[in-house]
Amino acid sequence: MKFKTLTRHLREGAKNLGRNGWMTFASISAVAVMLFVVGVFLLLILNMNQIASSIEDDVEMRVYIELTATEEQQEALEAEIRAIPHVESVTFLSRAEGLEQLIDSLDEQGAVFEPLRDENPLNDSFIVRAETPQITAQIAAQIENLTYVERVNYGQEVVERLFTVTEFVRTVGVVLVIGMMFTAMFLIANTIKLTIVARKREIQIMKLVGATNGFIRWPFFVEGMLLGVIGSLVPIALIGFGYSYLYNNFAARVELFMFSLVPVSPYLWQVAGVLVGMGAFIGIWGSMMSVRKFLKV
Repeated sequence: MKFKTLTRHLREGAKNLGRNGWMTFASISAVAVMLFVVGVFLLLILNMNQIASSIEDDVEMRVYIELTATEEQQEALEAEIRAIPHVESVTFLSRAEGLEQLIDSLDEQGAVFEPLRDENPLNDSFIVRAETPQITAQIAAQIENLTYVERVNYGQEVVERLFTVTEFVRTVGVVLVIGMMFTAMFLIANTIKLTIVARKREIQIMKLVGATNGFIRWPFFVEGMLLGVIGSLVPIALIGFGYSYLYNNFAARVELFMFSLVPVSPYLWQVAGVLVGMGAFIGIWGSMMSVRKFLKV
């Protein structure tokens, strides 16, 4: 395509926005509303995924060592655990440290266990983390078969339920976002179709005087792309301002509940890029689908 022809298409596509007045406003409004909903859902999914990941990262195994194991045997056991594939870290916790943690965790009620300092009944233990929380059960089963391991505790039922819930949350989130995207595409395509139907006589005249399909299509593609991009700017501005305010004023409070919001940067920029891309794609796709039927004269 010649540069002169391309500039003509760009100029005509931009002019069409002003020529159609209220239809342009209606199309941009439809794009803005739907992309706003999609953008909110995207941020919601990002934060849900962040919460799920932070919960999963807290999953760890407590490997209790037999009381009869000597220091050398404990070191040998630690080496065996570290040799297991996909073990991320192994931390030794002595009986004294374990009792101290227990007393501190119970606050005032911990004083009841003070007499146990002289005759500590707890076992030495290792705190083990897996590279991927989902394989915790698999690694725990391997550790249980090692010599001098009394038992392995990782809250099996709670952990399995946790993984089920987090996976469900992620799946539902992805399905909702995809559903909203398709809803936006069909709604916006139908809105753009109205603007093209109103100009079908113009398309038919151009076709009759010898204009090629490509020559007719390109201004509509440009118009659709501009409708989508302009329509995406409004939700980007609203979501950017709203989420920045939410993060700056409530992120610290949310962290008190051991959760954290995803930071404004780079996630907000990523959402903005997705919305601009969706707006442009939806606009071009809607124009392409709508103008095709009027090219047959």
